[in-house]
Amino acid sequence: MLQKLFKKYQYINKKISTIHYKRYFFNIVDFNERLIGIVGARGVGKTTFLLQYLESLDLADDKKLYMSVDSIMGGDETLFDIAETFSNLGGKVLVIDEIHKYKNFEIELKEIYDFLDIQVIFSGSSAIVLEHKKADLSRRAVLYRVKGLSFREFLEFKLGETFESYTMSEILNNHMALSKTISKRIKPLEYFREYLKFGYYPFYFETPDTYYLKLEETVNVVVESDLPIIYNIEPSNITKLKQLVAYICNSKPYELNLTNLSTKIGINRKTLYLYIHYLTLGDIFMKVLPKTKGDSIFSKPSKLYLNNTNLNYAYCDNQDIGTLRENFFVNQLDKNYKIEYSKIGDFLLEDKYIVEIGGKNKSYKQIKDLAFSYIVADDIEVGFGNKIPLWLFGFLY
Repeated sequence: MLQKLFKKYQYINKKISTIHYKRYFFNIVDFNERLIGIVGARGVGKTTFLLQYLESLDLADDKKLYMSVDSIMGGDETLFDIAETFSNLGGKVLVIDEIHKYKNFEIELKEIYDFLDIQVIFSGSSAIVLEHKKADLSRRAVLYRVKGLSFREFLEFKLGETFESYTMSEILNNHMALSKTISKRIKPLEYFREYLKFGYYPFYFETPDTYYLKLEETVNVVVESDLPIIYNIEPSNITKLKQLVAYICNSKPYELNLTNLSTKIGINRKTLYLYIHYLTLGDIFMKVLPKTKGDSIFSKPSKLYLNNTNLNYAYCDNQDIGTLRENFFVNQLDKNYKIEYSKIGDFLLEDKYIVEIGGKNKSYKQIKDLAFSYIVADDIEVGFGNKIPLWLFGFLY
């Protein structure tokens, strides 16, 4: 089995060796840890990252190994068996892709960590974030939840240039200077619409003409395979998941009515909440909750979006510009900042900042008397005062 895996590793490494761009998370992962998890949506570049990491190591080829769980499914050897043989032969770094497909993976990862002297980096669907707790991997594994391309990364990938990323605080307090610095080098609005339509998943740059077809295939695998396997969803209910995606796609976020939605799709409210939760973990949905004391699976989201604007263009019959603007904003802040629904303005950030999203003519009328309030405006290159260009929030990572 090991010889077969080494052969496959060499083959896939050749196919991907022409990709030189390194995603943002290549610089934030602590490679000194012995057990590392890379968790994120299909298509965001996890496999490329894993292979790039192995390629960067100053180790002989037989000391490092990439394997996809698909390659060992149905075989006689367990994950631990393969890792043990690799370790006994002097192996140092084992990379395991698509690990969420392997039954009871968390138990075997725990055993590998406890009994073998090798480094393991694994990747999988975002849905495993909760699954890993079964064997208390949280005390052993360091997990990194990764996103698709930011607007900044998209520009780097497309133009072959390098741009700095900024914190939310830097953007809020120094947006004019930052916008001017970037705008001296490029015209950001020239590329922003392309990013909203095509720029979130790196495979856009491989075959642009078939991007949406590949994107639909990627989402279908999550809905038809990943989520049903992980959460034991009956095959007959996969259609319900697809109906839910279609409904959210063609609804405005603030029109969410879960009672009507459960009736329309033909499932009870409890099941509806669970499906929303699963699709959120699978990076198909993205939700904004009201300001409450806690986040429960059964907390009603104030706003519910598709995970990114590319999904809107791929799946929705019509694109509402207001929804797209909010979707982009939430997506770029979602993983690293606290964002909640605000009754005044559109969003509350970090329990402090009130943000209203709109076009270039958006006024301060709704939030003019509030401290720490901002207009985030589309279709402007450089802002003024508390009015900030929407595109600039694409430089957060």
